[in-house]
Amino acid sequence: MHIEVTTIRVASDSRPTAVAGSIAHAVRERGGTTIQAIGAAAVNQAVKAVAIARTYLEEDGLDVTCFPSLVTVMVEGEEKTAVRMEVETI
Repeated sequence: MHIEVTTIRVASDSRPTAVAGSIAHAVRERGGTTIQAIGAAAVNQAVKAVAIARTYLEEDGLDVTCFPSLVTVMVEGEEKTAVRMEVETI
């Protein structure tokens, strides 16, 4: 089974509830998504969003698992380390 995965980029000022809604939508529609965050504050918002998304998905009888990894990305010509989380249904 091939799952089309979208990448949700999370910033330090992202609203966790809004990101959670995007995660829940992607899980319902495609079975998963990828979240990417650069910096401690952005990672904090991303983790909160995954936790909130789990509560949104409970109503549908769905649950997710999250696989974090570190990746190198280019931002404005500069290499940065990002946290990438693969979120998939269990």
